[in-house]
Amino acid sequence: MNYSKIFNPPPPSTSNVTPVPAVADRLAQSVYIYTDEIILAVNVALAAGRPLLVRGPSGSGKSTLARNVAQSLNRRYYEHVVSSRTEARDLLWQVDLLRRLQDAQAKTLAADFSRYVQPKVLWWAFDRASALQQLALAGQPTSAEQGENTSSEQSVMLLDEIDKADPDVPNNLLVPLGSLTFDVSETGQKVAAAQAPLVFLTTNDERDLPPAFVRRCVELKISNPSQTQLIQIGQAHFPAAAATLLQKVAALFAPTSGEPIAGSPPSTAEYLDTIRACLTLNVSPGSAEFETLSRVTVWKHGRSAITSATK
Repeated sequence: MNYSKIFNPPPPSTSNVTPVPAVADRLAQSVYIYTDEIILAVNVALAAGRPLLVRGPSGSGKSTLARNVAQSLNRRYYEHVVSSRTEARDLLWQVDLLRRLQDAQAKTLAADFSRYVQPKVLWWAFDRASALQQLALAGQPTSAEQGENTSSEQSVMLLDEIDKADPDVPNNLLVPLGSLTFDVSETGQKVAAAQAPLVFLTTNDERDLPPAFVRRCVELKISNPSQTQLIQIGQAHFPAAAATLLQKVAALFAPTSGEPIAGSPPSTAEYLDTIRACLTLNVSPGSAEFETLSRVTVWKHGRSAITSATK
């Protein structure tokens, strides 16, 4: 695609890929296969200064995208996994009420609330310098910063699974994410971003997001990859793997017969799990062990195996 790119990732390098014994999602963090649509969406979010709302099925690489973009741009990286109990202020700052109670009982209660205020993910992404100052005021070590590549001036932030939160949470984030500022009510401090962070929001579409919130985002939909794309992903993650293995496992996920898979479609993460298990356990396609392994990693969640694809 011919346009001026702010974000233009290089082709995936296999020299820094984590060795095969790494498990679960850790292996996927070091490499990412970009499509033109994904690169364009990231560039639009950077140009517009808006959050990038990434939709897609679980295991499709939504969360991995944010970290890999941060690595490619050489930016600070912060993330927070949202839960049903998350409140908007939990993403800005928190007050250590337990410590305040302990100080009150010990008759050492500080009159200045700064002693009990803890900066959270948006504060770090907006203004690391003031967050570090707040840690010092609270008597906390700098190791309390939960970030990566913290020497960079600009930042990337991931709010993972935003759809799990109560609808009030995205609504209450409209102003901080729109104006890139917020006020700490207990201290009166204003936190403002000198440079706009690149914000990633992921959703599995388990709950509809407020329309006003979606309108203020750039949206990217990640769909399940084709068989060809799966093989490319496998080659990037496992450069030493035999082409036959990558193709046979990909055939389980994207059958060439064109017949639909009953139940939820397998994910990219499950494809990588299957290859990793075959390599680690020395299981070859066509063997009885391969058939059994595929039932463990692929044919679950009510899925129905397609005979022509598993042969």
